[in-house]
Amino acid sequence: MFESLTEKLENAVNKIKGYGVINEDNISSAMREVRLALLEADVNYKVVKEFTNKVKEKALGEEVKKSLKPGDVFLKILKDELLNLLGDDNSELNLSGNPAVVMLVGLQGSGKTTTIAKLGNLLRKKKNKKPLFIAADVYRPAAIDQLKTLGKELNIEVYDEGQGNAVEIVKNGIVYAKEHDYDLVLVDTAGRLHVDEVLMTELKNIKESVNPNEIILVIDAMIGQDAINVISGFNEALPLTGTILTKMDGDTKGGVALCAKHLTGVPIKFIGTSEKLDGLDSFNPERMVSRILGNGDIMSIIEKAESVIDEKEAMSTVKKLKAGKMDLEDFLSQLKQIKKLGPLENLLKLLPGARKIGLNNISIDPKQFSKLEAIISSMTIKERKNPDIIKASRKQRIATGSGTSVQDVNKLLTQFEQMQKMMKMMRNGNFKMPF
Repeated sequence: MFESLTEKLENAVNKIKGYGVINEDNISSAMREVRLALLEADVNYKVVKEFTNKVKEKALGEEVKKSLKPGDVFLKILKDELLNLLGDDNSELNLSGNPAVVMLVGLQGSGKTTTIAKLGNLLRKKKNKKPLFIAADVYRPAAIDQLKTLGKELNIEVYDEGQGNAVEIVKNGIVYAKEHDYDLVLVDTAGRLHVDEVLMTELKNIKESVNPNEIILVIDAMIGQDAINVISGFNEALPLTGTILTKMDGDTKGGVALCAKHLTGVPIKFIGTSEKLDGLDSFNPERMVSRILGNGDIMSIIEKAESVIDEKEAMSTVKKLKAGKMDLEDFLSQLKQIKKLGPLENLLKLLPGARKIGLNNISIDPKQFSKLEAIISSMTIKERKNPDIIKASRKQRIATGSGTSVQDVNKLLTQFEQMQKMMKMMRNGNFKMPF
């Protein structure tokens, strides 16, 4: 996401860097690139016009004219205006009350039901909440079944009454939540293929009946230019308190992310980062702008690592590495930790300058990690602790047990031996980087 936009914005900044001062002529040329970049990213044309006018106006200000580095000033203006567009604050959910009620709305296919599950999972972990899901999409039995399946996977209860009256189901579900000590209720409402009066009337009736803490619009980030009609339709009918953008990990152009706050006046609260049930992150405008401008997002990498990697185990491994005592048992443990991070290519894309050095196009086959894990798991504890004892017959047994070949086993052992040699050289101060 944002790859094409990032490249074009960098080109615009580089144009300005080539001039000694910003004037009407060269800023017009740069702004033309910015305008085209935003339009190609499916940002609404009204938003584009307002954004580019503001950037141009600031860039032609007296303070910029005196600058010795026009490119740096132009980049700062772009950053500031992108932050204004996305919203310059992190907005927490209002979870007061017992139970707190969060109502999710959106079109059919936006990922609303899956997002309910992700949000319940996130708030249970980070806010120590006890959530209950309410299945209020009474028109699609598949939606109710999907929510039940997701609830079962997460061990979160789902309240449903089948295809009854949605308003009554939500009211009864909240009573049930109070009786069973649930402090958070997440309501999955009906969706349509488009905004219509019947849908909005039902959503208004639910809102008036239960007065939810939050009414959050779930938007598919791949929706494109039609986003303005969808967002405006829901925003006019309901007092939205926030939005969640789904499918932000795909090849979407990302324009809706740059429109949602501007068009609704309410903050983006979360973004979907993968199809997995832990693939929902709090939205951070500063980090998103950093990614758009090609500066990466190191903090998201750190937070992801902190959330899944066992700190004590990691420190123990570091000590063993330093002492030259790391064995295949430790290596297996680290493989399992790395797998928890999700697709590694997604993390590589968050590194500063990833696009410039080609990290954005790297594809890492998760099957390779599974193969390594299978090979090591087929070894005995003694073999993992002492890889030197693994000779021909043992290699054959390990290969058969892991469903791999003897060549695969040899490759793993060679790589592990090379890693041990490298660590020994580093301890002795003899290791030099090969570039």
